[in-house]
Amino acid sequence: MVRYYLERLTQSIITLLAVVTLSFGMIRLMPGGPMEMMRARLIRQNPDLGMDRINRLAENYVGFQPDRPIHEQYIEYLTMLAQGDMGDSYEFGRPVVDILAEALPWTAFVMSLSLLLMFVIAIALGALMAYREGSRFDTSWTVTSVTLTSVPYYVAAILLVYVFGYQLGWLPTGGRVAHTAEAGLNGEFLVSAIRHAVLPVASFVITGFGALAVAMRGNSIQVLGEDYMRVARLRGLSERRISFRYVARNAILPMWTSFLIAIGAMFGGSVILEEIFSYPGVGYYMLQAIEMRDMPLMMGAFLVITIGIIIGVLVADLTYGMLDPRASRGGGAQ
Repeated sequence: MVRYYLERLTQSIITLLAVVTLSFGMIRLMPGGPMEMMRARLIRQNPDLGMDRINRLAENYVGFQPDRPIHEQYIEYLTMLAQGDMGDSYEFGRPVVDILAEALPWTAFVMSLSLLLMFVIAIALGALMAYREGSRFDTSWTVTSVTLTSVPYYVAAILLVYVFGYQLGWLPTGGRVAHTAEAGLNGEFLVSAIRHAVLPVASFVITGFGALAVAMRGNSIQVLGEDYMRVARLRGLSERRISFRYVARNAILPMWTSFLIAIGAMFGGSVILEEIFSYPGVGYYMLQAIEMRDMPLMMGAFLVITIGIIIGVLVADLTYGMLDPRASRGGGAQ
């Protein structure tokens, strides 16, 4: 078992290193890098300066020398990462670590609320659909679930902003908290944070619970048809005990992997969603960095999202065997 855990951990580290290497090379191949952006800004601000002077000022401001060999830049970047340094943002003039450390809790807040609500609704609804298989309730909710799943989350986000933000004015359309709310663990701040998170969370939940509910329905129907369910009923066990001890436990187990992998998918989805709601999280800053060609911030945000995906997959892989003894580890049954 220890060997299996070490192998999976090693694979995750190799995956992370490969992603860092690919992102480092691909970002530098993007047209219109930070040097071009800074040159254009300096030319607009100082039209009388010569190009040599502008190039030197751009290099000093950006801290990036395009003539240096790529392998030297790569080794320097890895050394900085090992020391917990992601560099300074060109656009915001602050360390990338500080920007992302401030933004990550807000992204985690929205993602955790979305995941929790999504899976609670999906598990409860899927179980009810399975117990009423073939009924009007089952048919209508199956169609509704499939329909909502086919709607992109960003389309739902735009509709929610238009209806509840602009038309009805019930909820804020941007920001993390109200400007008047005093930061801290007080009621006004918490209520404001929740109100600002309602629409982003609803966008994920409305478009995400359907596929999970249909999956839970299928798992529950499969469990209800097993032989041990008939044995349980013959033993005279109550339907309530059968539902929670046998059906729910065995039907939810396959959902565990989906739950953790969904963390990565939602981190990726936060890039567009946070831009729609002007919600300054990791995804918001990543999109800002792409627009401004801010390479340190771009790579830092991408690295944080990648780490979230890798951790979700790793935890799912390592814990599923503990939750379900029938699962094999390392390719062989225990």
